[in-house]
Amino acid sequence: MVPGVLLPLLLVVPDLTDRCDSCAAAARLTVTLRAGGSLAFCGHHANRYADVILRTAAQVSTEDGFVWRGIPQPS
Repeated sequence: MVPGVLLPLLLVVPDLTDRCDSCAAAARLTVTLRAGGSLAFCGHHANRYADVILRTAAQVSTEDGFVWRGIPQPS
């Protein structure tokens, strides 16, 4: 049996009012964790931790217009 990867639900929202939990900058991405709880990330921290976010999130909401490393961009 091949282990599968469960990807989080990805949503694009018009705007976010949260602040980054790491540095208090304006959040560009919020995460609902599979284990419970939620986190908010500025653009810098969202891209820095994209791999971890994808592995641990049940749902990810990104602000409209934000280019996140966790979502493949068209070429």
